[in-house]
Amino acid sequence: MPKPLSAPTIALIKATVPALETHGLAITRRMYERMFQDEAIRDLFNQSHHGETGTQPKALAGAVLAYARNIDNLGALGGAVERIAQKHVALNILPEHYPVVAEALLGAIKDVLGDAASDAILAAWAEAYWFLAELLIGREAAIYRALASSPGGWNGWRDFRIESVQEESATIRSFVLVPTDGGPVLRHKPGQYLGFALDLPGIGKLRRNYSISSAPNDRAYRITVKREAATGVPPGQASNWLHDHGAPGTVLPVAAPAGDFFLDLEDPGPVVLASGGVGLTPLVSMLETLAEAAPRHPVLWVHGTRNGGTHAMGSHIRALGARMPNLRTHVFYTAPRAEDRTGQDHDATGRIGPSWLAAQAPPNAVFYLCGPKPFLRAMVNGLMREGVAADRIRYEFFGPADVLLDERGEAQLAA
Repeated sequence: MPKPLSAPTIALIKATVPALETHGLAITRRMYERMFQDEAIRDLFNQSHHGETGTQPKALAGAVLAYARNIDNLGALGGAVERIAQKHVALNILPEHYPVVAEALLGAIKDVLGDAASDAILAAWAEAYWFLAELLIGREAAIYRALASSPGGWNGWRDFRIESVQEESATIRSFVLVPTDGGPVLRHKPGQYLGFALDLPGIGKLRRNYSISSAPNDRAYRITVKREAATGVPPGQASNWLHDHGAPGTVLPVAAPAGDFFLDLEDPGPVVLASGGVGLTPLVSMLETLAEAAPRHPVLWVHGTRNGGTHAMGSHIRALGARMPNLRTHVFYTAPRAEDRTGQDHDATGRIGPSWLAAQAPPNAVFYLCGPKPFLRAMVNGLMREGVAADRIRYEFFGPADVLLDERGEAQLAA
C-alpha cells in the first residue's frame, strides 16, 4: 500500500480542479503526444482511440478530473482502479512503463499551463500520480501472479491458432481459438475478454481486446467480432483484418483473460442480460454458463440490433432457451427488413427503453448491460431513475475508459 498523500498535496490537487475543467483535454492530448514519441510505448495503445475522434484523451481527461475531485475520498474510485488494472493486464502493461507516463503527464501539465504550473503544483501531481501508480502496480502484480499460477494460466503473450470461423451475421463472425502448445486454457470468468498483440502486414502493431463469447472450458476460447467501418483514422483495422484474413490455422498472440465485468455465479437471484449490437458477446458467455451450470436460473435476455441482417447468434440463443425453462427472451429491431417477421425473428420494433426494462425485470434482479456508449448512458442512468439500486447494475462497453454521469452528476467510471 503506498504512503498516504500529504495534506498539502491534497489541497494543491483540489486547487487544480478549475484548471483541469478548462484545460484537461489539452493536457491529456499533449501527454499522449509526448508519450507516443517512443514507438514502443505507442504500440501499447489502441490507436483507433487516438485519431480524429480522440476518445481516449477525452476519457483520460475525465478520469484525471474525477481523480482530482475525489483526491480526499479515493475510496469512491476503487472500482475504477480495478477496471484500469484489468485493462493493463490484458495489454501486458509492466512497472517499467509507469515512469514514461509520469514524465509525459507532468511535462504536459507544464506545457499547457505554463507558469501557472508551479514547482509546488508539479510536485503535488507527481506525488498523486505515483500514489495511484503504486496502487495499480501492486494490483496488477497480484493479477499476474494469479493468472500464472492458475490451471491453464499464463503471463505475457501465448500463441493461439484459429480453429474455426463461424458467420454470425452480415457483419459479425466468431473465431474459436486453441493454444498452439496443445496445453489447457484458463477457465475465464464469463464476461471477461482477451487481449491481442497483432502485427499486421501493411498496418503495423495493434493492441485490441475482444470479449470471450463462450462458456468457460479447459480447451478453447471463442471471440465474436464485428467488422467495423474501415473509414476514418484508423477504426476497423483489426476487425477488418480478422474478417478478411482470420482463417483456420492463423496464429494470434493472446493475453490471459481479464476484466472486472463478469457473472456472479454465487448470487441465486434473477439475472437480466441486456445488450445492444455486438455488445451481446460477453452476455452470451454468461448465458451459456448458466445453461450449463444452472439451467433453471431465472434469466431475462434482451437484445437490440438493426434488423435480421445484423442479428447475431439468434438461433444459438433460441437453442439455449430450449434447455432453460426459466429463460425469457425479447429482441428489438430498430429498422426491420420486409422479410423480418415479428414474433419469430424479433419481438418489437424500436429501441430498448430503461422504463420498459425495469418493468419487465423480476424483483431484485441484477442487470448486466453491454453495448455502445449511447445505449449504456441511456440504460444505466435510466434504470437508476426507475429506482434500480446502483449495486444491481453492472456494465461494460467496448472502448476506452470513460465517465458516465447520472442525473445527479455523480461520476461512474466505466471501461
